[in-house]
Amino acid sequence: MYVYLYDSFLEQRKYNGIVKTIENRLTDYGISGKILRLNNFTDAKPIIDDEIKRGATNIVIVGNDKTFGLVLSRGAGSNCVFGFLPIGVENNTVAPVLGIPLNEDSVEVLAKRRKEKLDIGLVNNRFFVSQLHVLPSKVQVIYDRKFKVTAADKMEVVVCNFQPFYWKKDKKDKEVRVVHPQDGKLEAFLRPLTKSGFFGYKYEEPSIFPFEEMEIIGESAFLVETDGRQTKEINLKLKLAKNKIEMIVGKNRMF
Repeated sequence: MYVYLYDSFLEQRKYNGIVKTIENRLTDYGISGKILRLNNFTDAKPIIDDEIKRGATNIVIVGNDKTFGLVLSRGAGSNCVFGFLPIGVENNTVAPVLGIPLNEDSVEVLAKRRKEKLDIGLVNNRFFVSQLHVLPSKVQVIYDRKFKVTAADKMEVVVCNFQPFYWKKDKKDKEVRVVHPQDGKLEAFLRPLTKSGFFGYKYEEPSIFPFEEMEIIGESAFLVETDGRQTKEINLKLKLAKNKIEMIVGKNRMF
């Protein structure tokens, strides 16, 4: 049994044609199912738990990167297979990592049911699946309980799992660089900042570290974006979770 969790942005008129085509293809493949619509305040976990009790074995996320992160970060421990139908062109960086094409072509991947068990992370004992981003702050980072990384002033930290991170050396830089997730370990991107005159900061060369455990400690509360949600923290403890997500992926996945 399939249950489809639709993001609220899909109610916009410009998505009507894509959604209709997808629903027709799901019917053609014999994998149509129950449709539930989410909003910004919906907690996906009780919905997923209730649907599994009713017999659902496949939970399919329909939306974009934000939908993917918000649903899976709450439902990651659930006993089901997850699928993803990425809609639209913007804010869909997770789908290529999973080998899933955008829009109606994603239905074919779902129908083929090629499954993989994928790593998920824990941050302060909460799941995160896509990306964790510590905005530039005065923090220190401790890796695998072995060594410490500090900066003279501020430091930006990004931890990639399913979602890649795109960056430039500076505003004038035309080349976009990508930090891709890797299977088997989480991956942290560290970029120190130094004062640049009276008007701001200049980024230094970044470093990328794969890790199994990491702690981020701030001099004061720092802003963190995790799977589409923002919080203020003073201490973060990150590690790989013991359990994995079983997910339908495409043959062109990046791992």
